[in-house]
Amino acid sequence: MNRSSLPRHPRTGVRAVGIVGGRPVYPIKGGAPTLTERRDEIMRLLQDENYDGDVAELMQRADTVAAQIEQANQRDQRLRALRSANLPAGDPQPQPEQRQQPGMQPDERGNQHPVSVAEAFVRSEALATFRSRGLRGESGAVQFEQRDAPAGTVTTTNGVPTVPQRVPGQIPQNPDFPLLIANLLDRQTSSGQTLEYVRDTSGPVSGSGTWNKAAVVPEGTMKPQSGPFTWDTITTTLKTVAHWVPITRQAADDDGQMMGYINGRLTYGLEYQLDRQILTGTGTTQMQGILTTPGIGAYQPGVGSTDVKLITLRKAKTQGELALYPPDAVVLNPLDWQDIELDQDLNGQFRVITNVTDSGAPMRIWGLTVVTSVAMAAGTALLGGYRMGATLWERQGITILMTDSHADFFLANTLVILAERRANVAVHTPRAFVKVTFAAATA
Repeated sequence: MNRSSLPRHPRTGVRAVGIVGGRPVYPIKGGAPTLTERRDEIMRLLQDENYDGDVAELMQRADTVAAQIEQANQRDQRLRALRSANLPAGDPQPQPEQRQQPGMQPDERGNQHPVSVAEAFVRSEALATFRSRGLRGESGAVQFEQRDAPAGTVTTTNGVPTVPQRVPGQIPQNPDFPLLIANLLDRQTSSGQTLEYVRDTSGPVSGSGTWNKAAVVPEGTMKPQSGPFTWDTITTTLKTVAHWVPITRQAADDDGQMMGYINGRLTYGLEYQLDRQILTGTGTTQMQGILTTPGIGAYQPGVGSTDVKLITLRKAKTQGELALYPPDAVVLNPLDWQDIELDQDLNGQFRVITNVTDSGAPMRIWGLTVVTSVAMAAGTALLGGYRMGATLWERQGITILMTDSHADFFLANTLVILAERRANVAVHTPRAFVKVTFAAATA
């Protein structure tokens, strides 16, 4: 591949060193030129009267570097001001080992961590130690964990936490614009392996039920009682999602290829499986899927209905609103979303898409965020108030392990990289979800 044809980084202007998994890989850990070197190079090119490159692009790079220099100066001023400020008496000081925790401190250029689990892994002290052992001819393993939030210490008895994680109350709505199904849910960190939460199993709340008997009460008369409400205490455990890939020792010594393996295969594979578990997990040896949870709503066009998918979704949204849990998102199979986007009126105009060139716009329909996934079976959809109805509990972030002590891989100069995470879904309000079936019911 011609190096000059590789793309430049949009922020730093540094040219990529290669393409891994369809994505450009940029030099790291001292491989990129410094800010001073980039400034001097651009100044040299601007002064060169015979420069025959793209002048507009060169001017844009000059503006970018100038802005970064100004930002660096401002950061330096703030840093000096913080260092000269006096802390109040009794303020606890961070310990040296806290400052050196891999993936948390700024790198040598001041970039805040964690940038990604892959970059944090290749910069970690654990990997450096593993590589140094390899140079000495020693075998072993390396483990690195990228936590989404700090995890506490759990006292266990025979592998079972003495105090399970109990989830109180209901989760309020907080709209989001996700890229994955997991990002539709409220996400929390569990401090143990056992998850215990309350699920609302009350009947329908709309219509003339007894869920709400609040009324104006004359003085001296009895107040009405609402309900009854029914609740089930659900006890489950967090489930482990994991997989591994082989990698040659030569590839593992190259940070760019290492990051490509971790980001392009391992990390994405975990997210890919997590989405499927959220939808269709059986809830026994797997996570609890929303579609397999008893009590969720269902909508299907009646016998003889000619409603197109666009109309079916709108009517299903009304059903969710009547249950008093307004939907905020819908998950569709890509084939069904294709049918909706390509739906046309009698004049041949698309009903949903106003500009077919605007492919980067957020996907929305009837005010709902749209997420497409092959985990959803074609012909069906899941509409609901995701943040109101379920919470994704995670015990840890993604853990990366690498070893040469697997089978006969040592003799083949091959290593193993393993990635895993522990999580489960608490579907505490099933009525917040409506499963949609697009085909009309048959007699």
